[in-house]
Amino acid sequence: MIGISPSRITSSHGWNSRDPVPVTSTITMTELLAQPYRALDEQRVDEFFGLLSTYPNLEWIAPDLQIADRAAQIRARHRLRTPDALQAATAVQARATGLITNDPVFERVDEFDTLLLDQLV
Repeated sequence: MIGISPSRITSSHGWNSRDPVPVTSTITMTELLAQPYRALDEQRVDEFFGLLSTYPNLEWIAPDLQIADRAAQIRARHRLRTPDALQAATAVQARATGLITNDPVFERVDEFDTLLLDQLV
């Protein structure tokens, strides 16, 4: 899940104040690393972690109590699983206007627009 939120990066970082900022929850890293860990593929784990943790201009947001509360509200309202609710709450907390994902469950959430990658191919 990658959310697109208004810029919080100053011009000293090389971004125009109108440029969108891609954001994601640290939950994303957990979800992406689970399969290579399950396969005992340490090389793939290192590759994914290295790529994602250094991805240019991507802002990683760890869940906090505000996100947890928002996730509970989203989970109750839209009947999402906890990890999906945490992802959605992170996007909402970051004021994301759009969410890029492969999971159609996020189309239930009306606080942002959802773009399904499968629909682009």
